[in-house]
Amino acid sequence: MKSLAKKMFASLPTLDRRIWILMAGRLLSQVGTGFVLFYAAIVFVNQVGLSATAVGIGLGSQSISGVVGRILGGSLSDAPSWGRRKVLLFSAAISALADVLLTLSNNFPLFLAGNLLMGLGIGLYWPATEAVVADITTIDQRNEAYALTRLADSIGLGLGVIWGGWIIAATGAFRLLFVIDGISFLVFFGIIYGAIEETLNKRQTPQPMLHGWITALRDRPLLVFSLVNSLFTTYLALINSALPIYFNNRISLPSTGAGFSPTLLSALFTWYITLTVLCQLPIARFLKRFRNPQALSFSALAWGLGFGLVWLTGIASIGHVVWAGLALALMALATAAYNPPAASLVVGLAPDSMRGVYLSINSLCWAVGYFIGPTIGGWAMDQPQWFTDGFWVVSAFSVIIIVAILQSLDRMVQQRRPAQ
Repeated sequence: MKSLAKKMFASLPTLDRRIWILMAGRLLSQVGTGFVLFYAAIVFVNQVGLSATAVGIGLGSQSISGVVGRILGGSLSDAPSWGRRKVLLFSAAISALADVLLTLSNNFPLFLAGNLLMGLGIGLYWPATEAVVADITTIDQRNEAYALTRLADSIGLGLGVIWGGWIIAATGAFRLLFVIDGISFLVFFGIIYGAIEETLNKRQTPQPMLHGWITALRDRPLLVFSLVNSLFTTYLALINSALPIYFNNRISLPSTGAGFSPTLLSALFTWYITLTVLCQLPIARFLKRFRNPQALSFSALAWGLGFGLVWLTGIASIGHVVWAGLALALMALATAAYNPPAASLVVGLAPDSMRGVYLSINSLCWAVGYFIGPTIGGWAMDQPQWFTDGFWVVSAFSVIIIVAILQSLDRMVQQRRPAQ
């Protein structure tokens, strides 16, 4: 066992110690997020008595304030008077305050205020934390560093979901989850305050706040990538929204005549999360030999095959669980292959003094994808059976568009490098 542990630690990349500290903070923060991710709706519908529609509006409001947070977070991260560290501290404080409101809320206005604050805090967080990783790594280290921080996020989120279920089963105290989530943000605040120094290079010439956005919005490769990135995040959103409905409501198992049970769905998605975690670092290392657009093409092809197997799961007469498991395995590989090269590509395009703004645009693509995915996915799942089956075929073939755009983007990036 000791020799196995030694081999595992020896295989880890040599990175700035602040990356490992940031990983620990992100893991703890995501544990708290996992506590409330799947249980917030249950609390406010079953315990508080709000309607499902009101809860949906409240939870959806996080996306609106999240856009504002991402724009502010990118701009303030690049401002010498703020920098990455202050934005991260501000984000953690706002998120903790949001949990206080959610813990105390017993009506819709307070619930809405808590969600708006939470969306703002999360929006501020992403551009700043991704910029910190870029600041303290070299180009060669960047993919693995992003892979490790995403790995910490995934492990924390998975542990939070599992432990949250245990806490509810043991105590029945749903609101305790919001208290623990708030504490996790305070711990993250303490880690950043005590162990992470400012990483923004303040010797750089400061830019007017709007200058970075004007430059970014004129950057053609960045805009092309933003289109592709929005499609990738739409795929990710479909896993969380449309896919469970399809497996549960639109598949007929020979043994029961019904779809996948909640227990089976839980097992399948645990398989997806586990495989994503296990593959994150090995895939990042494998893809280092390719240029970032080429690595993203690998992810797109895996998404296409995964969607094709979802379609096969729906039309097959036998082996539904096997096909579904294979589909989610390919989607896990696609997810692991997507995150590190996507962030590294944006950092490579960004001038050093505008990393926060460029990463803010990268983060805004997530907001777009997580709006489009549940919207079109939910609508498609309400259509006749032939349409819902065909939806996954269309999704599979849509990756052809992504690969074609990525090839064009690769040429743009290659042409820019000699000019730089």
